[in-house]
Amino acid sequence: MRKTFEISDRFIEAGDANELLYEPLGGDLTFRRTRRYEIDFEGEENNLVSFVEKTLRDPISQDLKKGEDSAFTAFAFVLEYGMKPGALDLEKEAILSYYRGIENLGFELKELNIRQRIYLFGNSGDESDRFIRDICNYAIHNWSVILGEK
Repeated sequence: MRKTFEISDRFIEAGDANELLYEPLGGDLTFRRTRRYEIDFEGEENNLVSFVEKTLRDPISQDLKKGEDSAFTAFAFVLEYGMKPGALDLEKEAILSYYRGIENLGFELKELNIRQRIYLFGNSGDESDRFIRDICNYAIHNWSVILGEK
């Protein structure tokens, strides 16, 4: 079975998207970041959800969205990126190491994929190529762009 969880910061408002770029854009694009966990597992779903809530989310400062739907709406586009297979992913290794150290979790973690999402809001043309160029590293990242509804 596969479950998806997306974690966003509760108290951090959308910031100026020019902070992400080497050369500023015209326009009024803002952004918010999330972290998306895609987990293949066997066993009790409730136990997996409990593990994610206790291990990956800060209940005071973060919101947890379960399922495939995006954490935010009304975005211009989303840049989703993560580590290529075989690239060293320290967060993934730390989570897997912690998981292996706990007995009787009630589920078996088969695969873990971690993706960063940058949601861009505002009225601008499709500037996704600029964000890919300035944020993603071709040697270690893979990415996709999700266009918003206009």
